[in-house]
Amino acid sequence: MSSQQFNLQPAIKLKNPYDVAIGWTAIFEQLKAANAKTVVIECYNGVSMDSLKSAITEHLQPALLIDAKSGMKSEEDIKAMVQPDVTDDRIFGYLSRLKIDAYFDGEKVEALQQKIEAAEGLVVVYGSGASVICESPALLVYADMARWEIQQRMRRNEVDSLGLSNRNTPDWMLLYKQGFFVDWRVLDRLKKTLFDKIDFLLDTNKEDQPKLIAHQAILEAYDQSVKQPFSVVPFFDPGPWGGQWMKEVCGLDPAQKNYAWCFNGVPEENSLLVQAGEELIEVPSINVVFRHPEALLGLPVYGRFGDEFPIRFDFLDTMGGGNLSLQVHPLTQYIQQEFGMHYTQDESYYIMDAKPDAEVYLGLKEGVDPEEFLGDLNHAQATGEAFDDTKHVQRFPANKHDHFLIPAGTVHCQGADSMVLEISATPYIFTFKLYDWGRVGMDGRPRPINIEHGKQVIQWNRTTEWTKNNLVNQVTVVGEGDGWVEERTGLHEAEFIETRRHWFTKTTTHDTQNSVNVISLVEGAQVVIESPTNAFEPFLLNFAEVVILPAALGQYTVRPTEKSQGKTCGTMKAFVRTQP
Repeated sequence: MSSQQFNLQPAIKLKNPYDVAIGWTAIFEQLKAANAKTVVIECYNGVSMDSLKSAITEHLQPALLIDAKSGMKSEEDIKAMVQPDVTDDRIFGYLSRLKIDAYFDGEKVEALQQKIEAAEGLVVVYGSGASVICESPALLVYADMARWEIQQRMRRNEVDSLGLSNRNTPDWMLLYKQGFFVDWRVLDRLKKTLFDKIDFLLDTNKEDQPKLIAHQAILEAYDQSVKQPFSVVPFFDPGPWGGQWMKEVCGLDPAQKNYAWCFNGVPEENSLLVQAGEELIEVPSINVVFRHPEALLGLPVYGRFGDEFPIRFDFLDTMGGGNLSLQVHPLTQYIQQEFGMHYTQDESYYIMDAKPDAEVYLGLKEGVDPEEFLGDLNHAQATGEAFDDTKHVQRFPANKHDHFLIPAGTVHCQGADSMVLEISATPYIFTFKLYDWGRVGMDGRPRPINIEHGKQVIQWNRTTEWTKNNLVNQVTVVGEGDGWVEERTGLHEAEFIETRRHWFTKTTTHDTQNSVNVISLVEGAQVVIESPTNAFEPFLLNFAEVVILPAALGQYTVRPTEKSQGKTCGTMKAFVRTQP
């Protein structure tokens, strides 16, 4: 496949014209034109407070400038407040129920509000929680931040946790953990209350090129998103086991050592690009879920999951690389009890490509002894000696278009020399690594091993025969017609996601059936997704790209374009089962 075909910057093109201010000078000229007495710049975690403060001081020269952090409780009090959710674990915490008000000291806030009231001239309040200090500003600006950009800044020691000064923590994964379990939950709750109050959206994902646009434009983009197919911005990341396949197919930097992951269908992680004229504005794609959950997800899915996107598509590339870690995911009861998450990471591996000897590790061998298995894992962890996986873990050959189902509790591992489309439920952080082949992470630190958690959830009866009969290539033809065949490929009955594969040379008709659909083109160069009623513009989908079809679309069609040269195309579609 030509690397030229993979779209690295899919965007929602605004139908109405909007101006975009680029650079601090233009941004603050536009804000000054509003002649507002009070300006609040509410910030998501990850926005550079230093850069923002410097820009405000230089360009606005306010009579009073307030950092929202000055109204918060002491760092010692905040640390004590969040500790039950942060925990002492390097990776896992508990999903926080805190709200932003809990971070603020009432007396400090009252004193700051009195200063605002008495100020002569322009007042600017900025930072996370700025809208708590000044609840009814004349002008409200929201500085949002993409999750993956936040993580890059964490790795570079540029981001503090909410209310703290801890950016220089030696282990950046502790910052990520606090963001995932606490900060992002708190700030998302605040963001949802502000959607209809925000005047301008500030995009500082590229710190040297900040952009400002009327928030009405962003709201229109969210509204437009749920009325058409759309793709989120793929994010590629290297890893200790990473491969070379995505470099060629996705047109990535060949100088990079490897690419291990591509997150290309994970709204909680990915961004949405909004195109206004020739300019692109980047916002977290989870905002679409927050803003229009029912139209996007469908009422039955929204009723079950709330404003969370429960399906994840991502790529795992080990072509020319190594094995993933040997791992297991928690059962639903365990993830609820230990981490406060109400559903777990059931998943599957769909093989996009593979070398002749590629394998998938799936389930345990017949007659495996749990104590011996765990003992050997612990011995390997304690001594650094190799774990003999051939003694305990079942392997299956992995060929192109095979589909391996991995319900929670199943020991598994993607082997080297394969390219996997991972179709799963969204709680992607909850992986219990049992063995990691003696490697370290990209930061040079040993990757965390979670045998103690893992042993609580391993399903010991998932051995060779059961796994073969229940989890490997469970393909059933469910429909066929002129030029098309539809197959059910999973997932397992213990998993809430249904997957359907379509082989076709002609137009195929689909219906969302009141559940969001996620599709990837797994065979063929290009297809076009269209509305039978012309409700949306035709959407081109290239090989390996992922598209989200909002539940509100109802019926749509998929057909090959000329680029597929008359060959059979294949799509993998996932949706939440809403009927028995």
